[in-house]
Amino acid sequence: MDWCYPRYIAHRGGGALAPENTLAGIRLAARMGFRTVEFDVMLSADGVPVLFHDETLDRTTGRHGKLAQQNLVTLRNLDASRNHHPAFAGEPIPTLAEALAACRELALAANIELKPGPGLDHATGVAVARQVVESLRGSLQMSLLLSSFSEAALTAVRKTAPEIPRALLVTSIPVDWQDRLRQLDCQALHCAADHFQPEKAAPVTAAGYPLACYTVNRQAAAEQLFAAGVSAIFTDRLDLFTAFP
Repeated sequence: MDWCYPRYIAHRGGGALAPENTLAGIRLAARMGFRTVEFDVMLSADGVPVLFHDETLDRTTGRHGKLAQQNLVTLRNLDASRNHHPAFAGEPIPTLAEALAACRELALAANIELKPGPGLDHATGVAVARQVVESLRGSLQMSLLLSSFSEAALTAVRKTAPEIPRALLVTSIPVDWQDRLRQLDCQALHCAADHFQPEKAAPVTAAGYPLACYTVNRQAAAEQLFAAGVSAIFTDRLDLFTAFP
């Protein structure tokens, strides 16, 4: 599997313009000209990888409880469109398999962020890696990257499907970034834009590692990051960057 960074990546599917981590968001990003989407994946109680960001259901569905304690049937009956336009009403929580099928259909590259629930780091890495391999078996290959703050999840991915490219997520670039990337056999580093320091970023890019920053919602900030050697940004403001290459 290969991965080539674009400059602009649609954050959580459709950014702020659609319910996050939904097929509606992924399709919207494609219609607006984005060629790469990022989305978050967690495990349901029955071990199915689904698109979701928070440990709890409240913010995006209005329901109480933890996602990891609900089985897939329950999750599929929830409405993931809270706080969005009524046109999105009834938008379900998709499975990773559905999201990968949509990306393949729309010719989108995908950055899958692993968001393990408590104690589920290894299980999440294994389940997501297996689903990626299964979904792409016998079909045209797609550009795909797995990223995570969880080094245990990334280790599980490496052991399960070492051919899948990986990136380590951090808030700010740590002193031991190179040792950690080598240990995890990661191909890239992702850091928070509001913790970006050019003097820390320079050794990363000089060593040949792509560096991506989240979450960038101003054109001026994006331009400054690119000038400092950043390869890609994640954005919620799809409307600001659709005119850019």
